[in-house]
Amino acid sequence: MTEKQQNRCFQEFIKGIIRENPTFVLALGLCPTLAVSTSVSNAIGMGAASTFVLIGSNLIVSLIKKQIPEEIRIPCYIVIIATFVTVVELIMKAYSPALNRALGIYVPLIVVNCIVLGRAEAFASKRTFVHSFMDALGMGIGFTLALMIISIIREFFGFGKIINYPVSYNFHPALVIGMPAGALLVIGLLLGFFNLIKQKK
Repeated sequence: MTEKQQNRCFQEFIKGIIRENPTFVLALGLCPTLAVSTSVSNAIGMGAASTFVLIGSNLIVSLIKKQIPEEIRIPCYIVIIATFVTVVELIMKAYSPALNRALGIYVPLIVVNCIVLGRAEAFASKRTFVHSFMDALGMGIGFTLALMIISIIREFFGFGKIINYPVSYNFHPALVIGMPAGALLVIGLLLGFFNLIKQKK
């Protein structure tokens, strides 16, 4: 691989973390973000599951894109994504049932997550295997980091804990931050903050 190709791969990877972060820049996948960001452990679990599905579906779509008829490409992408979601769900039920219960319906809903389906349609169906892998990895890490930032803020200020450990016995949490309204408030403030940074740049 030439230096130019390596640089291109790195750009595909880094864009999902910073320039095109699915949560803070593109504002995608906000439904599971609002629901599972009450704790850091939930955020890591959802981020890891979404990253696995992103990588798997992007790679398969990039490999078989020429064999998929244009008229049925979206149903085919959904079947591919659903296969990887089923694998993730079965692994969670077998090895981490508590996490599976905590994430609930939001693991099966990865099938219709606009981040996953959007990358398959907009990127993997038009790019090479390597670029699709780097794009999926970057988007997955970017989504996971966004979930973790939001959940750290919500868990700390809403429950006075970090990864279920009390921060201080004298700390009085603002319970609204742990509620759905608090999730909207935190995400809104973070979106504003990152937009301000983008404008200054």
